[in-house]
Amino acid sequence: MPFPAAACFVQAKLGASRAAAFDVSAACAGSLFALSIADSFIKTGTAKKVLVLGAELLSRITDWTDRGTCVLFGDAAGAMVLVVETRKDRGILSTHLHTDGTQTNILNVPGGGSLCPVTEKVIADKGQFIKMNGREVYKTAVRALEAASREALETNGCTPRDVTRVIAHQANMRILEHVMKKLEIPLEKCEINIDQVGNTSSASVPLTLDQANRAGKLKDGDLVLMMAIGGGMAWGSALVRW
Repeated sequence: MPFPAAACFVQAKLGASRAAAFDVSAACAGSLFALSIADSFIKTGTAKKVLVLGAELLSRITDWTDRGTCVLFGDAAGAMVLVVETRKDRGILSTHLHTDGTQTNILNVPGGGSLCPVTEKVIADKGQFIKMNGREVYKTAVRALEAASREALETNGCTPRDVTRVIAHQANMRILEHVMKKLEIPLEKCEINIDQVGNTSSASVPLTLDQANRAGKLKDGDLVLMMAIGGGMAWGSALVRW
């Protein structure tokens, strides 16, 4: 349904009656955009605890006859909790968000909204499913993620060599490999799960972060570089002192 927000249903199920709840729409970069908003809430004193959720049922909007997309995407959910950090040298050091609305056509679901309501023709044309120009998405993703990552590092006086672990949106393996190569960060520092769960869109970043944490790969004081990009195109980065 177009409204109310999915966050309202989650709030009710959790019994979090005192919490304001709203959706953030930035496709695969959604969790990182929400993380930035949550960080601002914490740092400005608007909130003391913020729950960030990313959940996707991409199987519902996947065309299983389109080999260019159906092999990529997965269903998943992940969550992150932000609280006030008493030590100024820990937590989220900075976040950096970007959008290029001129590229809305290279990755989208064209049908189903107010711009293109569902009709028999839309369904016949499979407009309710994910459409992607893989070549253009690849070029944009590599360029944007490298730039956003360098922006986060330079803002905090750090270099790629200082990074302990990379938590990246699992877009596809080629993008991850190319971005790591551009940044001159060893691929083994980048947490990988796309081979297990696929591209899970906004769930990807919290899911990947949880995987690294549960595996004991995140230690006190580690410098963690986070990055994500999604349809829009919308992308961003965050630098975190664990």
